[in-house]
Amino acid sequence: MRSLTEQDIRSSFVNCSKGEAKRLSVPRDLAERPWDDLDFLGWRDPGAPDRSCLVTERDDRLVGVAMRFQPAQRGFLHRSMCSLCLTTHPRGGVSLMTARKSGAAGREGNSVGAYMCTDLACSLYLRGRKVPETGARFEESLTLEEQIARTKDSLFGFLDKLR
Repeated sequence: MRSLTEQDIRSSFVNCSKGEAKRLSVPRDLAERPWDDLDFLGWRDPGAPDRSCLVTERDDRLVGVAMRFQPAQRGFLHRSMCSLCLTTHPRGGVSLMTARKSGAAGREGNSVGAYMCTDLACSLYLRGRKVPETGARFEESLTLEEQIARTKDSLFGFLDKLR
């Protein structure tokens, strides 16, 4: 992924108004991000524990999505799998991320959801740059390039549902 500026990010959102995009928290460490290892930029909003965002490149344009999720609750331990990168995590490591649809459907309250790594570090898990805390990545017969393509296809499928 190419490196992004704050303006790139703010102008990419497809499921919120320009005013909402202007108020979203954007990572301050953009210059330090491992852009060559990212398929999308994902982050949690430090000021709102139930909000996260992601921005990706698709067809030579940026697509940003604001999402909400339910923070982990105390309770029994279980493992969940991310639907994008297929990494498993213990309780709280995977969350149902819901995004308001774009346009009139979104204004009426319609949304789409997918189970994703709560920290949105799927690209780093795929490449072994980050290891899940007591979770796991299954050994696969697919090459890294094929795993990356599958992850992007899953992400694009999620984004397609937002239209």
